[in-house]
Amino acid sequence: MSNTFLPTVPTTHPGSPFREKGVVDALTSSQSYPKSLWDPAWWVGKDFSTDVWKICTNITNCTVINENLAEYQSIQAVQATMILSTIFCCVAFLVFILQLFRLKQGERFVITSIIQLLSCLCVMIAASIYTDRHEDLHKADEYLQFNAASGEYGYSFILAWIAFAFTLISGVMYLILRKRK
Repeated sequence: MSNTFLPTVPTTHPGSPFREKGVVDALTSSQSYPKSLWDPAWWVGKDFSTDVWKICTNITNCTVINENLAEYQSIQAVQATMILSTIFCCVAFLVFILQLFRLKQGERFVITSIIQLLSCLCVMIAASIYTDRHEDLHKADEYLQFNAASGEYGYSFILAWIAFAFTLISGVMYLILRKRK
């Protein structure tokens, strides 16, 4: 039984839209993770911004989040899973490049897909933990001086969810795609 309806990745045509789509998705995801991880804009307010590493009143006046914070374990879980997601995404891109040259005709990009889906799972866990714990987190003493309860989700938090969606699509796409001549 032939799978004629499944898309394939042509390997001889350099301008192939499927190859470019895979590379663009991988690059977009791998660039979105660090941006959402390092920019202090997970939670923003009138006079402050914060991320999973620090609390800033302006670009130069930042306080590092440390173990004195009441919800430090939650922040550490977010930090760890976002770092893991970035690592998985970069590894998936390298594995994809290797598989372009190593896979035989008709084989699927299963290893790339699995790594990409692990990256997707990690960023989903991180963003979900932050979403669930943000109320308790922003009631901590370190945030009281900024009136953090009046803040809102920043662009880095939203970018993390967008990266989740791109990585999920990319992981599923790699699972479906087959290599052809």
